[in-house]
Amino acid sequence: MARELTNVGVVGLGTMGAGIVEVFARNGIPVVAVEISEAALERGRAHLTGSTDRAVARGKLAEADRDALLGRVTFAVGLDALRSVDLVVEAVPERLDLKRRLFAELDRICRPEAILATNTSSLSVTEIAVATTRPAQVIGLHFFNPAPVMKLVEVVRTVVTSADVVADVEALCGRLGKVDVTIGDRAGFIANALLFGYLNQAIGMYEARYASREDIDAAMKLGCGLPMGPLALLDLIGLDTAYEILETMYRRGGRDRRHAPVPLLRQMVTAGLLGRKSGRGFYTYERPGSAKLVPDEHTPNPADGAGREIAKVGVVGTGPLAAGLAEHLAKAGYQVVPATADVLAPLADVDLVVEAVDDEPYAKTAVLAGLDEVCQPGVVLATTTSTLPVIELAMATGRPADVVGLHFFGPDAAGPLVEIVRTIRTSAQTTDTARALSAALGRTGVVCGDRAGFIVNALLFPYLNDAVRMLEAGYSTVEDIDHAMKLGCGCPSGPFELLRTVGLEVALTIQRRLYQESREPGLAPAPLLEQLVTAHAEV
Repeated sequence: MARELTNVGVVGLGTMGAGIVEVFARNGIPVVAVEISEAALERGRAHLTGSTDRAVARGKLAEADRDALLGRVTFAVGLDALRSVDLVVEAVPERLDLKRRLFAELDRICRPEAILATNTSSLSVTEIAVATTRPAQVIGLHFFNPAPVMKLVEVVRTVVTSADVVADVEALCGRLGKVDVTIGDRAGFIANALLFGYLNQAIGMYEARYASREDIDAAMKLGCGLPMGPLALLDLIGLDTAYEILETMYRRGGRDRRHAPVPLLRQMVTAGLLGRKSGRGFYTYERPGSAKLVPDEHTPNPADGAGREIAKVGVVGTGPLAAGLAEHLAKAGYQVVPATADVLAPLADVDLVVEAVDDEPYAKTAVLAGLDEVCQPGVVLATTTSTLPVIELAMATGRPADVVGLHFFGPDAAGPLVEIVRTIRTSAQTTDTARALSAALGRTGVVCGDRAGFIVNALLFPYLNDAVRMLEAGYSTVEDIDHAMKLGCGCPSGPFELLRTVGLEVALTIQRRLYQESREPGLAPAPLLEQLVTAHAEV
């Protein structure tokens, strides 16, 4: 039976540490909150009182409960105050040398039966544990920020962590109202291992000028239902923190290039552009620590009137996508001319054509070639492909400057996002026309280059592939991986829930395309994904 931990200590009272103190105190557990100096202690006290005062102001905490909560916290300078606690949670900066020195001191000061826990998000719990004479009683207890709100806790056991210690900590998580996932000591654990590969890839996409920061963020919010885009999320996390996590995962995780920090990230950290905490990162903020953005006058206007005037739009196809497009275009006030792949003659006098035939190379190439013959010069030819290179379709015509990709979301184009795919031959006027059309349809148009996956699929499917690799390695279960990403990262669905929605065969097709284009080893489809598709199995 698990032992009840009745008094705890927290070392390090930054935003994370103060949040952990609040979690314990909110749930009736006395806490000794420790810092290195009086000044640091006062900053920690201010973090806690500020958080609880905001909760009272928002009606989420009664004044009496706040006062009782604060009454359970004992603030102290120095580790000697922790001599009698049952558990210590360390929340100091992510530096292995610092954490090892701290744990050696805690080992000397704390009672022999006390559990020593680290809140590290990426460092080796084992390397921290062996700095003590009690490695069996050292465990990872990774809370997520903000700790009072986020439900997930990753419980990280090493190869020598006692089973009793794991049981004690899991029971404590239950008392705190948290959902725990228990895992081994691997770089990044679950959430960061999956999250930061995705974030790093988004930085690389921006660094390569493949898409603007606003379009990358809008694509992932609207295309995947995420609460924040990747670049805005990096600003919130702190670019220095992100860099350290990626560096650690790269060194400890088999030197996977998906975790090798993109050069732009290192440059921004060196320049002091750390995100919200410094007032500037990928975006500029009103002041350090603020969430309010300073408007950027250089952000492109999606409907600036520079495109071709459109009144009559042709739609080629007979499936749900073509029908949905025709309906949405008509509601937006356009005159819609339907056509089939076999009969394109009715499109001779339209201003723009959207082909929505099956996403198969021969069919789409034949339609684009036919449109080139039928349509007047200057007519914009748009393809709805989600997997094929737009440039290959454009070169089937004699007017590649007039060809653009319009990747609508949803089987009937009802989604709020349109990816506008410009090739190296697409003219600026054609791109602007596509932007204006998207705006007229009430959609957010995001412009990107002609690379496999465009924005959404290029960032989403490698993340899903990484989750399959994690399962394949036996590191965690489908349920715990989904819990970690939903509760720890705010994802609306876990990766395996998403895979069941989109289908494993679709996921494999897209991942193969991404790998074939880049030849990046980290993008190779997970063998388990290949096997599941071959066996017609599910996850």
